[in-house]
Amino acid sequence: MSSAAQKWVDALPPEELMLVKLREELYSSSWERMLADLKDRLKGRPYIFKLVNRIQDDIARIEKLQDYEKKNNVNLAEFLKGDKA
Repeated sequence: MSSAAQKWVDALPPEELMLVKLREELYSSSWERMLADLKDRLKGRPYIFKLVNRIQDDIARIEKLQDYEKKNNVNLAEFLKGDKA
């Protein structure tokens, strides 16, 4: 595992760490499914799970996390310490 990725994950705020955990547990490790769910919620469509009231903020956080994973070819959940993702 990349030590740079571990440092990056260690510096994530709690809100972003929670999104990584929820992605693993509720969305089968898929950012796309998670984003679609939040966007459906914003549009008033049926949704899977209500994460928080700040859906727009979560969408921005998810896009940041997703971008990091793509650029660095890592799964951030693998770097969560002491948590089962």
